[in-house]
Amino acid sequence: MFLRLLLLFTIVPMVELSILINLGGYIGPLPTLALVALTGVIGVSLARQQGFMIITKIKSSLDRGKLPADSLIEGLLILIGGVMLLTPGLLTDISGFMLIIPITRNMISDIVKSKFKVHINQRHSSFSQQHKGSNYSEVKHQEDDEWEDLSDSIDVDYEEVD
Repeated sequence: MFLRLLLLFTIVPMVELSILINLGGYIGPLPTLALVALTGVIGVSLARQQGFMIITKIKSSLDRGKLPADSLIEGLLILIGGVMLLTPGLLTDISGFMLIIPITRNMISDIVKSKFKVHINQRHSSFSQQHKGSNYSEVKHQEDDEWEDLSDSIDVDYEEVD
């Protein structure tokens, strides 16, 4: 993981810098700086607008008593996209816009959700195999000698407060 981050934080800036230098050679340094500044301003305003929409969506879900898992993933993608747009460079700007624009963000969100599901299912199956027959994944009914699968349930303790 450390090696991946090291490569990410060294290679991406070098590639971005070379693109900006080449672009500056074609259109000039001032238009290049203006382009970087313009994408930053447009990106931040778009990220802010989309962020407020997601916050409203999250509040609405919570008011209805539903977990806002999809909205939280979208909010994280918008946050990452906003940070990428503030980073100078054309590749990071393109990536940032892809994370902020709703059409591409929804496609990326679907990919992220499927990755999360695969990861959760792998962890869950591993946990179920380790605890097979214990009270973590199955419970035996007293009256009918059958086991009920409780792997999709959550065990909680609670206290009623008046």
